[in-house]
Amino acid sequence: MSSAVSPASRTVLVTGATSGIGWETARLLAGRGDTVILHAPDQASGDDAIARLVAAGIDTLRLRLAVADFSRLDEVRAMAARVADEHPVLDVLVNNAAVAAPERRTMTADGNELSLQVNFLAAYLLTHELAGPLGARPGSRVVNVSSSMHRTASIAWNDPHRAKRYSRLAAYAQSQLALTVFAREQSPWTSVSVHPGVCDTDLLPLYAHEGDTALEGAEHVVRLCDPAIELVPGAYYDRTALSPAAPVAMEDRTVRRLCKLADRLVAKAV
Repeated sequence: MSSAVSPASRTVLVTGATSGIGWETARLLAGRGDTVILHAPDQASGDDAIARLVAAGIDTLRLRLAVADFSRLDEVRAMAARVADEHPVLDVLVNNAAVAAPERRTMTADGNELSLQVNFLAAYLLTHELAGPLGARPGSRVVNVSSSMHRTASIAWNDPHRAKRYSRLAAYAQSQLALTVFAREQSPWTSVSVHPGVCDTDLLPLYAHEGDTALEGAEHVVRLCDPAIELVPGAYYDRTALSPAAPVAMEDRTVRRLCKLADRLVAKAV
């Protein structure tokens, strides 16, 4: 007998849900009957995202809003506390929020390179802070929306903020590799990472001139949220296919080293 719960009773948090793949993911999940918590970086963009979902036919009772600027880790912690208080059971967390690394190296108030913090450290912190709700019911999942670009990346262990040599592509790729590696951390829930395809979103210029629609990318993410789909814990999926991640991402030593680095970088922001 499966331990997964019926989709109608599930609660899902989608980060970066105001546009692109995140918004379409929220729309598809809410349309299937899930209660969807949309993460937005600010109240205005969150209200707008919900208004567009309602206009698209989504029942407003299925929607909740959680606001946090991921360039501020104190806001990530505060949002996690609010979500945990209001939703003691969380069946799925979709770590989708991402920014393109700026042309010039940009540091957050927490002292981290911007894309490393928004794309990885915030997801790392949020997942850990939501351990209670995620562990409250069997069958819960964490889906990290990563990128095939992780294959081109390396983690600059001694210079993660790339002060010595900065390139926006290298910084962004590093954040995607970190997110892919993070999916392999041992946890009570099932974690995976997924490349949703090269999609026509704000991140498209990093990849190509044209791509799939955000809806097509979201469909690949939503598939991994479906309790009827059996997942391989820690696996990397390229769209719908189980795919080998970059060799470095498969090393247990890399997982331990990354978590140690992340713990240090989020701890200094307390």
